[in-house]
Amino acid sequence: MQRRQGRVNAGLLLLLYQISQVGLQNIPPVTLGVLALNVFLFLNPVRPLSEVCISVNEAIYKKNWQRLLLSPFHHADDWHLYYNMISMLWKGIMLEKKLKSIWFAYIIAVFSVLIGVVYVVLEFLLVKILDDPSYEMSCGVGFSGVLFALKVLNNHYNPGRVSTVLGLRLSSKYACWAELVAIHLIAPG
Repeated sequence: MQRRQGRVNAGLLLLLYQISQVGLQNIPPVTLGVLALNVFLFLNPVRPLSEVCISVNEAIYKKNWQRLLLSPFHHADDWHLYYNMISMLWKGIMLEKKLKSIWFAYIIAVFSVLIGVVYVVLEFLLVKILDDPSYEMSCGVGFSGVLFALKVLNNHYNPGRVSTVLGLRLSSKYACWAELVAIHLIAPG
């Protein structure tokens, strides 16, 4: 799990362009800080991805708990960063204005750690239920889990909205689950 070096980061450039289109003055402070932190750590990773990703093996057996803090803020490539941060930009603007910055920052911090815990627990259950030890080694990075939790929260605060997932119009309260399945089908792993 290593980033390819020495190439133009088209996803990063597109992200910066879209942020400029929204305007820095229109992005609430916590949302802007989360975007900046993720971009900074993409350009200057704390460690290689193989040393920050979260897995059952690393978290439970090796007790490498720092990965719970590091894995959400590292991305596999520029497109992974782009899609996650565009989603963060939209959700952050909507939720941070509604919840206020302090509460939103708290939610981001809690979700960032809890998502890693949930990931490890689910992978551990898959190991036990399916009797397949390969799930112990499955290692994940990125902000997607936090974004999914924010999407559920956004649906709670903005009920009655309709979303389109793969061309199907669904109530937003179900769309987040359909989106999760669609993402897994389109880009497994």
